[in-house]
Amino acid sequence: MVPAKKIRVMVVDDSLLARSMIIKGLTAHPRIEVVGFAINTLDARRKIPALNPDVVTMDVEMPGQSGIDFLKEYLPANPIPVILVSSLNLKVFDALAAGAVDFVRKPTSEDTQASFITALAQKVLVASMSRVRVSAPPAVSAASSAVAAVSSSPAGLLGAAPALNNVVIGLGASTGGTEATLEVMKRLPADIPPMVIVQHMPKGFTQMYANRLNNLCQMEVREAKNGDELRRGLALVAPADLQARVVRIGDKYTVSCMAGEKVSGHRPSVDALFQSMSEVVRCKMVGIIMTGMGQDGAAGLLAMRRKGAYTIGQDQESCVVYGMPKVANDIGAVCTQASCENVANVLLRHLKTL
Repeated sequence: MVPAKKIRVMVVDDSLLARSMIIKGLTAHPRIEVVGFAINTLDARRKIPALNPDVVTMDVEMPGQSGIDFLKEYLPANPIPVILVSSLNLKVFDALAAGAVDFVRKPTSEDTQASFITALAQKVLVASMSRVRVSAPPAVSAASSAVAAVSSSPAGLLGAAPALNNVVIGLGASTGGTEATLEVMKRLPADIPPMVIVQHMPKGFTQMYANRLNNLCQMEVREAKNGDELRRGLALVAPADLQARVVRIGDKYTVSCMAGEKVSGHRPSVDALFQSMSEVVRCKMVGIIMTGMGQDGAAGLLAMRRKGAYTIGQDQESCVVYGMPKVANDIGAVCTQASCENVANVLLRHLKTL
């Protein structure tokens, strides 16, 4: 059998210590070959064409041009999968918006270096199979302008619609999902039925991500706390390293955020959320599964559909990684597939039928 071609990686970091750690760690992986490094973005710009890497790892903060500015300039003409290596920094989301595929948090002590390299290597493998999506500021279509105009009104698109007080929405995503979820959320009105969001993300980043969504979207968005009550106009982001599940108390629903075993390899897990919804939610449900590697969420979404939920899967063309939505669609868990940009419209059309 011919051995699988190794994934060619270039490391961009101004820190000699960080570069050495990353190069040594990735080189030890049997499927990865480190083909070179750069000490800043100017160096990277010169070396990438010659080294022709499959994946680039890049620090966010570097002297001179930042990794974010580099991505904004370079990726539109040269789409290459980039994984950010970042400290706990809000700027990582700006870099993801500029087209980076994923990110991993820099280790904070010697004890976390092994887990850091393991996580980075796994993300390299996923990135090598990903589709780079660069968000250029396109001309706003008449349809999206209309959505934006109505969404900005106090009543939103949905108005009183008392039936929508009895709807619960779950959304799950992984690689590429931070921006994909934002694309959905910013197209939804302030009076959306309650939502719970699971995004695979390192510890420390989920609160910053929730704040980012809250600043850019019409509804209130915040990181979930154990016992938070689900209510209309509120979207809750599952905290990293805790399992988030929906709990029914009488005729009300709350979210449980507790430590526990990984489910489908993740904590928080989309499957854990969706499965809980299938078991306890007695009102109308919607499940949305977005871009991501693997199959987390597929089985839970199928359980939701079997209980009468309306389910939406992101389509292949708009996914950074068409893994989770593909598995869900293949097993019959998805009622409708839609592009990232159209998921919100599909959801709103369905809600108006309730």
